[in-house]
Amino acid sequence: MHSNFKIQLVTLSPESYKVIVAKEIHKSFGSLNVLKGISLEVNRGEIISIVGASGAGKSTLLHILGTLDRADSGEIKVDGKLLNTMTEKKQSEFRNQQIGFVFQFHHLLPEFSALENICIPAFIARKSKREARKQAMGLLQFMGLEERAKHKPSELSGGEQQRVAVARALVNSPGVVLADEPSGNLDSTSAIQLHKLFFELRDHYNQTYIIVTHNEGLANMADRKLTIRDGVIDY
Repeated sequence: MHSNFKIQLVTLSPESYKVIVAKEIHKSFGSLNVLKGISLEVNRGEIISIVGASGAGKSTLLHILGTLDRADSGEIKVDGKLLNTMTEKKQSEFRNQQIGFVFQFHHLLPEFSALENICIPAFIARKSKREARKQAMGLLQFMGLEERAKHKPSELSGGEQQRVAVARALVNSPGVVLADEPSGNLDSTSAIQLHKLFFELRDHYNQTYIIVTHNEGLANMADRKLTIRDGVIDY
């Protein structure tokens, strides 16, 4: 599955090992208080799983940590940078370059090949076509999918599609990867392969992962498992 391909991670600032620091995060939707003062710290190279009942706020927290949504109040730092004071444009640039996302549904564009789908975030980051394709092909080799480079999503299995989605999340070499129910749409064999892949990536490249999941097997593999209950982390 692996080649000798090396991911060159974005250089993280040297302040301690706390890659993510969130303090007193509150979020409401109308009269519904979803997050009620969540605080957490995540170390560099750590894999954190977040579990809880449906509607507990797991995905909401993940989206706020990844700047896909804004908290009503609280403070979030990623790699020492205060995210909630950034403009939308700055958040978008930071997100593209330093945070990777993997969702339950792969969201691959059907008209593009696997290689082209992986390249898209690199193009957004204004990387050259040559650089983007080189990085994308290296990731496909790492995933054991180099022979699928020209295949469109409809020609790939569910597990292959999700691995391409993981490669797309990694093409800009983020230090932090946020995954929301990444194996929720996969069969059990593909899910196990995906779970192992996250840990192989972490072990090789010291990436930090926060994974929201209902899969107890994956949750229990993590370095830490956090449970959200009634809008707070239940320690």
